[in-house]
Amino acid sequence: MSLSALDYAVIGVYLAAITAFGSWFARFQHTTRDYFLTDRSVPWWAICFTIVATETSTLTFIGIPATAYSGNMTFLQLAAGYVIGRIIVSAIFIPAYFRGELFTSYELLQQRFGPRVKTLSAVIFLITRSLADGIRLFTTALVIAVVTHLPVGLVAVVIGTAMIVYTMRGGVSAVIWTDVVQMFVYIAGAGIIAWSLLGAIDGGWATVVRVGREAGRFTVLDPSFDVTRVYTLWAGVLGGIALTLSTHGTDQFLVQRLLSARSAREASRGLVLSGFIVFGQFILFLLIGVMLYAYYLQTPLPQALARTDEVLPVFVVNTLPSGVAGFIVAAIVAAALSPSLNAMAASTINDFYLPFVNPQADEARRMRLSKQATVAWGIVQLLVALAAQFMARSVLEAGLSVLSLGSGAVLGAFLLGTLAPAVQERDAFAGMIAGLVVMAAVWGATPVAWTWYVLIGAATTFTVAWITARVRAVPVEAEG
Repeated sequence: MSLSALDYAVIGVYLAAITAFGSWFARFQHTTRDYFLTDRSVPWWAICFTIVATETSTLTFIGIPATAYSGNMTFLQLAAGYVIGRIIVSAIFIPAYFRGELFTSYELLQQRFGPRVKTLSAVIFLITRSLADGIRLFTTALVIAVVTHLPVGLVAVVIGTAMIVYTMRGGVSAVIWTDVVQMFVYIAGAGIIAWSLLGAIDGGWATVVRVGREAGRFTVLDPSFDVTRVYTLWAGVLGGIALTLSTHGTDQFLVQRLLSARSAREASRGLVLSGFIVFGQFILFLLIGVMLYAYYLQTPLPQALARTDEVLPVFVVNTLPSGVAGFIVAAIVAAALSPSLNAMAASTINDFYLPFVNPQADEARRMRLSKQATVAWGIVQLLVALAAQFMARSVLEAGLSVLSLGSGAVLGAFLLGTLAPAVQERDAFAGMIAGLVVMAAVWGATPVAWTWYVLIGAATTFTVAWITARVRAVPVEAEG
């Protein structure tokens, strides 16, 4: 079975509508402060919703149900770490961001250490975000190609072009407010799937509970100390905290949302609340996975699955009526369209162009270059997505952990700036290099689970920098 003409119409209308909605914000973009920070006018509830949408992708919509369908709910251990991490970010990082007139998170490192640490951090962000979000775009296109039978490259170009157009025209306002809309779209899509599954399972919710318990699908806690296992209590809580400190406390992609808030208090309120919404969202997606397991025990799969993450798209295409299936595919697109292009342009202009090329650039030139940078990074991500078609599966999976590989070193630098006043730029820079080298070795030569990557990278960076600072201080103390 395939999608109907009505389904394709629903998908097309949604893409056109969201592109037009995002482009509408172009009328409010007069300065780079508007373009990158919305002139700090976003209320706390919109900050909350955009953060939820930002960290939800097609991998969430498709992959989380698949983990419960074939396994259990131990993923929630990681989500618990996300909540704790947000509280720490609100206490440590957000107050520092609102003390000055910052456009990017890395400008804080410039103030504390100097240009080398800031520049290295920004380079890590631009490289890892290009790779990770390019692969994220490819994954979205791959899922949609499975259900529409269209070439994956064509799907990637269509989605990527829509993303580039509305982000380039509307700036971060377009990104934030389309995120708000799209969060409700994909949550509605998940709700429709859950409702449809309950109606299709003989015995309804009682059967889901019975079957899920018998198969161990409701298992949440795994107290194992095995560092090769991805979702354990320790990897989930400690790794989840470290990952959230990195993504929500230092990564320009999410920090830009926080900097757009009216105040530090509103940014903190939106950030902390988003953690609880994301936790509830993960419960919904995991329950959908258990429902799919119960449903396909009663109803044979209409086709063999190449991977378990195909189970939800197969249910959508083969079970839901015309129009509804198209809406679900639109919801999958909504989960993917939270672009990092504006954040990358902000870093390009404020971390590289202005300090190193033309510090005296007027506002008109800054705006023109900001839009050009947005388009350029969009093309880079689109090329990564197209190249990902030719990657082996193991390479693709490795690409999904790119952010964790580099962000530990950046988190270590931020923690040094906050907690280690004696550490200077040379110490922090040496620590970051050590963190990157260690993480390359861990990734390439050990079976350690990716949930530990940020913690290992940050700990290495912090420790090496602190030791370097102590060693450097010894001769000075001896002379005194």
